[in-house]
Amino acid sequence: MGLSTHVLDTMHGCPAAGMAVSLFATTGRESRLLKSLVLNTDGRADSPLLDSLQLQPGTYRLVFSVKAYFLSRGVVLPEPAFLNEVNLDFGVADVSQHYHVPLLVSPWSYATYRGS
Repeated sequence: MGLSTHVLDTMHGCPAAGMAVSLFATTGRESRLLKSLVLNTDGRADSPLLDSLQLQPGTYRLVFSVKAYFLSRGVVLPEPAFLNEVNLDFGVADVSQHYHVPLLVSPWSYATYRGS
């Protein structure tokens, strides 16, 4: 239980290994950094972003460093890049459930959903 994420690089057809991700708790216009990390070779965090004891009802934001990741892969991007960071705002209502927030991303598009 808790909160996890997974990023797939749809341009290269692989996990987004090495992408930087930050997690914030949000309240109105304010946000508080909870965790920053770099995704492992499987495009995942090595441990839950928040475990079931840390996860509280409320709103959160995941920030994915998309531009930096694709530049590190040698992708030539325009300046400014179409996507710099992807910010995903989501709510947690029931802390007894697991919240998995995957991201499928290319330099020009992204998609997300609540995974299992």
